[in-house]
Amino acid sequence: MEGVLVTGTAKAVLEGECARCLEPISDEIEVRFQELFVYDDQGVDPDEELEVSLLQDDLVDLEPLLRDAVVLALPFQPLCKDDCPGLCAECGARLADDPDHAHDAPVDPRWGALAQLSELEHDE
Repeated sequence: MEGVLVTGTAKAVLEGECARCLEPISDEIEVRFQELFVYDDQGVDPDEELEVSLLQDDLVDLEPLLRDAVVLALPFQPLCKDDCPGLCAECGARLADDPDHAHDAPVDPRWGALAQLSELEHDE
Protein backbone atom coordinates (compact mmCIF):
# COMPACT_ATOMS: atom_id res chain seq x y z
CA MET A 1 0.00 0.00 0.00
CA GLU A 2 2.86 2.41 0.74
CA GLY A 3 4.91 1.74 -2.37
CA VAL A 4 6.86 -0.88 -4.28
CA LEU A 5 9.29 -3.25 -2.55
CA VAL A 6 12.22 -4.06 -4.83
CA THR A 7 14.33 -7.11 -3.98
CA GLY A 8 17.06 -8.54 -6.16
CA THR A 9 20.58 -9.71 -6.81
CA ALA A 10 23.18 -8.03 -8.97
CA LYS A 11 26.51 -9.25 -10.32
CA ALA A 12 29.42 -6.97 -11.17
CA VAL A 13 32.92 -7.49 -12.55
CA LEU A 14 35.67 -5.91 -10.47
CA GLU A 15 39.04 -4.83 -11.82
CA GLY A 16 41.85 -3.22 -9.86
CA GLU A 17 45.24 -3.78 -8.29
CA CYS A 18 46.41 -5.93 -5.41
CA ALA A 19 46.91 -3.75 -2.33
CA ARG A 20 50.21 -5.48 -1.52
CA CYS A 21 51.99 -6.21 -4.82
CA LEU A 22 50.13 -3.90 -7.26
CA GLU A 23 49.47 -6.73 -9.74
CA PRO A 24 46.25 -6.34 -11.75
CA ILE A 25 43.36 -8.41 -10.45
CA SER A 26 39.83 -9.07 -11.63
CA ASP A 27 36.98 -10.75 -9.82
CA GLU A 28 33.21 -11.03 -9.85
CA ILE A 29 30.99 -9.93 -6.99
CA GLU A 30 27.35 -10.71 -6.28
CA VAL A 31 25.25 -8.47 -4.02
CA ARG A 32 21.70 -8.67 -2.72
CA PHE A 33 19.56 -5.58 -2.24
CA GLN A 34 16.12 -4.65 -0.97
CA GLU A 35 14.48 -1.22 -0.94
CA LEU A 36 10.98 0.18 -0.51
CA PHE A 37 10.14 2.87 -3.08
CA VAL A 38 7.34 5.04 -1.66
CA TYR A 39 4.58 6.59 -3.78
CA ASP A 40 4.76 10.37 -4.19
CA ASP A 41 1.34 10.88 -2.62
CA GLN A 42 2.30 9.33 0.75
CA GLY A 43 3.10 12.76 2.22
CA VAL A 44 6.76 12.12 3.01
CA ASP A 45 8.36 15.16 4.68
CA PRO A 46 11.57 16.00 2.73
CA ASP A 47 13.06 17.65 5.85
CA GLU A 48 13.07 14.36 7.77
CA GLU A 49 16.45 12.77 8.51
CA LEU A 50 15.33 9.41 7.07
CA GLU A 51 16.31 8.88 3.48
CA VAL A 52 13.34 7.57 1.54
CA SER A 53 13.35 6.33 -2.05
CA LEU A 54 10.46 7.71 -4.06
CA LEU A 55 8.72 6.42 -7.15
CA GLN A 56 8.98 9.04 -9.89
CA ASP A 57 6.07 8.85 -12.34
CA ASP A 58 5.64 5.16 -11.44
CA LEU A 59 9.32 4.51 -12.35
CA VAL A 60 12.03 3.07 -10.10
CA ASP A 61 15.59 4.45 -10.29
CA LEU A 62 17.81 1.52 -9.31
CA GLU A 63 21.16 3.20 -9.99
CA PRO A 64 21.75 4.66 -6.47
CA LEU A 65 20.55 1.44 -4.85
CA LEU A 66 22.84 -0.76 -6.96
CA ARG A 67 25.81 1.60 -6.60
CA ASP A 68 25.50 1.64 -2.80
CA ALA A 69 25.12 -2.15 -2.59
CA VAL A 70 28.18 -2.80 -4.77
CA VAL A 71 30.38 -0.19 -3.09
CA LEU A 72 29.58 -1.54 0.37
CA ALA A 73 30.45 -5.09 -0.76
CA LEU A 74 33.84 -4.14 -2.24
CA PRO A 75 36.90 -5.42 -0.38
CA PHE A 76 38.70 -2.68 1.57
CA GLN A 77 42.11 -3.96 0.45
CA PRO A 78 41.79 -6.29 -2.56
CA LEU A 79 44.45 -9.01 -2.76
CA CYS A 80 45.58 -11.20 -5.67
CA LYS A 81 46.00 -14.09 -3.18
CA ASP A 82 45.24 -14.28 0.53
CA ASP A 83 48.92 -14.97 1.29
CA CYS A 84 50.39 -12.35 -1.09
CA PRO A 85 53.79 -11.32 0.34
CA GLY A 86 53.75 -7.89 -1.34
CA LEU A 87 56.75 -5.81 -2.40
CA CYS A 88 60.21 -5.42 -0.89
CA ALA A 89 60.25 -2.29 1.29
CA GLU A 90 63.79 -1.39 0.16
CA CYS A 91 63.84 -1.96 -3.60
CA GLY A 92 60.21 -2.63 -4.60
CA ALA A 93 60.82 -6.14 -5.98
CA ARG A 94 57.78 -8.43 -6.02
CA LEU A 95 58.39 -10.98 -3.26
CA ALA A 96 56.13 -13.65 -4.82
CA ASP A 97 58.54 -13.84 -7.79
CA ASP A 98 61.65 -14.13 -5.57
CA PRO A 99 60.79 -15.56 -2.12
CA ASP A 100 64.50 -15.67 -1.09
CA HIS A 101 64.93 -11.96 -1.82
CA ALA A 102 67.31 -10.32 0.69
CA HIS A 103 69.51 -7.27 1.11
CA ASP A 104 72.71 -6.67 3.04
CA ALA A 105 72.25 -5.18 6.47
CA PRO A 106 72.04 -1.39 6.24
CA VAL A 107 75.07 0.56 7.38
CA ASP A 108 74.49 3.10 10.11
CA PRO A 109 75.04 6.54 8.51
CA ARG A 110 77.11 7.63 11.53
CA TRP A 111 79.71 5.02 10.50
CA GLY A 112 79.62 6.01 6.80
CA ALA A 113 82.80 8.13 6.94
CA LEU A 114 84.68 5.29 8.65
CA ALA A 115 83.52 2.85 5.95
CA GLN A 116 84.86 5.23 3.26
CA LEU A 117 88.24 5.33 5.03
CA SER A 118 88.29 1.56 5.17
CA GLU A 119 87.59 1.37 1.42
CA LEU A 120 90.40 3.85 0.69
CA GLU A 121 92.89 1.70 2.67
CA HIS A 122 91.89 -1.43 0.71
CA ASP A 123 92.34 0.38 -2.62
CA GLU A 124 95.95 1.40 -1.80
